[in-house]
Amino acid sequence: MQNHRLKFLALVVFTGALGIAGKSSTPTLKKVVEFELPGPPGKRFDYLTIDADDHYLISAHLAAGQTYVIDLRTNKVVATVTDTPGAEGVEYVPELKKFYTSNAGDNTIGVVDLKQMKVIKKLKTEAKPDGSAYAAPFHKLYVSDERGKAEAVVDVTKDEIIIKTLHFDSETGMPQYDPVASKVYVNLQDQNVFAVIDPATDEVVGRHPVGRCKGNHGMTLDPEHHRAFLSCEGNELMTVFDLDKNQAIAFLPMAGGPDVIKFDPGLKRIYVGCGSGAISVFQMDDADHYRKLEDFPVQKKVHSLAVDPETHRLYAPEQEADGKAVARMVVYEAVVR
Repeated sequence: MQNHRLKFLALVVFTGALGIAGKSSTPTLKKVVEFELPGPPGKRFDYLTIDADDHYLISAHLAAGQTYVIDLRTNKVVATVTDTPGAEGVEYVPELKKFYTSNAGDNTIGVVDLKQMKVIKKLKTEAKPDGSAYAAPFHKLYVSDERGKAEAVVDVTKDEIIIKTLHFDSETGMPQYDPVASKVYVNLQDQNVFAVIDPATDEVVGRHPVGRCKGNHGMTLDPEHHRAFLSCEGNELMTVFDLDKNQAIAFLPMAGGPDVIKFDPGLKRIYVGCGSGAISVFQMDDADHYRKLEDFPVQKKVHSLAVDPETHRLYAPEQEADGKAVARMVVYEAVVR
């Protein structure tokens, strides 16, 4: 009997060390409000971004061909910007009070003046513009032409594509600008590699494999600790990449259908929108140690999200609810365990 007890205690200690035991049943998120969007319902959404200056949430309604500007203080839609067909990526440029949409429907980058709340110019790209990132010190916007296997570089002071578009031998995923290293990282999702671009010269200065990650479409950064977080769709792993050592240091399982990934630096949480009906939530304990908190249940086809670093609220658009077509935004508050 004594031997059985010792074996049982040893098993508890072992599983606890692995993080298998001791998980809290407290959810990591709490829904606080939901509100309707202009629609039409049942149509796919894509990226969102936050204009912290004006307290706006900018949400691309891809399959509806329009983009919403939402006041975060009132949860009201203040403008519906049309002429953004197939809008996927959306990026805000604070000093110019403009945002840019990646319009897969007509292969253009749309320039939207926030004062007029309308498209004032379109820039022609190659094939399926998608994610985008803004390198503020260089006044350059980087837009991934996913199927064109390219990266368009826009001078936002002139609203022109200023150099010959950079071409790759892979479809390109979400780019990110690293303000610490002054570099732009671009996912080469067919090769499980990300390329490094120097925005001073717009030359590719490095390519780094991302270990076990497959189909690395989504990416977000923690500039303070120089880490990149990758949403690996091919094998459903959230990958942590050390940007100093140029190597992956952690792999954690996500729910099915992972897509957009976001980091809340205040809470040190990573969120991944997963189309199977979950938001996968991870905790950064320190720069080298990470753990999964839960797969928080949401409606199916929720694959995109944005996090407000000031309020720690999470925003996720829904296109269906219990099988019924909808067009609405759901707001969650973070629950700290």
